Amino acid sequence: MEPYLLWIIAGFALAIVELLTGTFYLLMLAAAAFGAGAIAWAGQGFPLQAVVAAGIAAAGCWAVHIWRAKNATEQMAPVDAGQPANFESWIDESAGLARVRYRGASWEARIAAAGEGAGGLQPGALLYVTQTRGSMLEVARNRPL
Repeated sequence: MEPYLLWIIAGFALAIVELLTGTFYLLMLAAAAFGAGAIAWAGQGFPLQAVVAAGIAAAGCWAVHIWRAKNATEQMAPVDAGQPANFESWIDESAGLARVRYRGASWEARIAAAGEGAGGLQPGALLYVTQTRGSMLEVARNRPL
């Protein structure tokens, strides 16, 4: 099989996998494979094909990195931040894990600064949600700013 066909097949394979990921990095690698395929089709040797592929891949990945850094969105504050929750019981006091009642349901929560006076929490004590991590709340004694 001709070398340019191998490069073209690799380019299409990378482009197809890119459709599944959506990161654009594999698209740059596909463009590099297509560029190397064009050099191979022109009859140049493998060393030049490899240099062209590496150059296009490096430049493309750098461009995607810069583009993603410029277009990164700030993470929004969680909707639950600042909402009150009531302490129910400790799950593991040394790790700061507890059960809290929030919005009528019992939640697993990590208490911020658990080692700093959190041991005196009594059932019903008022805590405030600072953020959520999956199905776990992070709570603190003071309302977040």
